[in-house]
Amino acid sequence: MDATTTLPEAGNDYRSRLLGGMAASVAHRGYAVTTVADIVREAGVSKRTFYEHFATKSDCLIALYQSASHAALKVLKDAMDPQREWTSQVEYALQVYLGCLASDPQLLRTLFIEILHLGQPGLAVRRQMYQELADFIVQVVAATPRQGMGQTIPVATLAMAIVGGINELVLKAIEDDRTEHLLELAAPASALVRAVLSGAD
Repeated sequence: MDATTTLPEAGNDYRSRLLGGMAASVAHRGYAVTTVADIVREAGVSKRTFYEHFATKSDCLIALYQSASHAALKVLKDAMDPQREWTSQVEYALQVYLGCLASDPQLLRTLFIEILHLGQPGLAVRRQMYQELADFIVQVVAATPRQGMGQTIPVATLAMAIVGGINELVLKAIEDDRTEHLLELAAPASALVRAVLSGAD
């Protein structure tokens, strides 16, 4: 996810530049030592402009996380054809999604690891994004007519388990410095989705 190309326009050029500045600074220095001065230097704006948009650097990181996560979710949504049965296209959609994540390894690390430096606020925004992914899975599955197989666990619970499982696979790839091989996760991830949701009511 190249921050200059994947981050969606936030309706404000300065805000978008600040998000890009945060992404670049964290990629170069890590979040812990990044300062507001670093962010505005990368963004080419003033500190005054920064504080017109964000109260703290943590607020800026949260906004970056949300923006990049929504961009990746949009890629996933666009890869799914609502007119087709979801099981026939899940692996392709996951390939597109994982390819989006893999396109900017530094930003990927920011999203999966640096956000945890924020403690509870970081966990909260990660939970929010996980929930949006899970809600999309529920929406896709609910739109597909199928014969139930006696599954009594709610689809929403299964969807959250899928999101957590896939994100753990991605995190492991990051920790193992294998982000360039992220597409290899498409097959096991799609197998996980099919296995967990098989016959879900």
